Order: sequence, then structure tokens, then C-alpha cells
Amino acid sequence: MAKGFGGMGGMNMNMIKQAQKMQQDMQKMQAELEEKEYSAQAGGGMITAVVTGKRELKELTIHPEAVDPEDVEMLQDMITAAVNEALRAAETDMAGSMQQLTGGMGLPF
Repeated sequence: MAKGFGGMGGMNMNMIKQAQKMQQDMQKMQAELEEKEYSAQAGGGMITAVVTGKRELKELTIHPEAVDPEDVEMLQDMITAAVNEALRAAETDMAGSMQQLTGGMGLPF
């Protein structure tokens, strides 16, 4: 009976080691993704937003031609669109990287 436990324990240890390696790989990948930058433009390039993998706005460039005091709402919409698109690019990259790492196991990340 003890022999059966040893075989089972070996299998469990192997699974634990694999899980630990996956966790380490995921932490490393997450750190790398957090350092990456993602950019997007709106208004035909009049607005450029750069975000980090930490989902932080790092840079916002507004060309002077985009600033119309008579239409501040359009400027706000372009800024929102650029920032949201950059954030979507970051999310898509992160999700794809995590899926590649987990092999499509459907883990909630």
C-alpha cells in the first residue's frame, strides 16, 4: 500500500513542480508585459496616446490643429478614443500572451 502512495505522491510532486514553474513563468511574463508600451491614434493622427502594460497613461500628444476652442467636445472624444484603443491593444497583447503560456487551459486571467 505504501508503494501506491509513493507513485501517487511522485505524480503529485510533478504536478506541483509544473504548477510552480507555470506560476514563475506567468509572473515573469506579467512583469515584461507591464513594461511594454502600447500606442494608438485618433482623429487621423491628431491625438496619440501611449499606455503601459500597467494600464497607465504614459504620454498623450495633441497636435495644435486638433485644438478648436469652439469644439472641445470633439477633442475630448478623440482623446478618449485614443486612450481606449491603446488600452485595448495592451489587453489583447496580455490575453494572447497568457493564453500562449497556459496553453488555452481557460484559466481566469
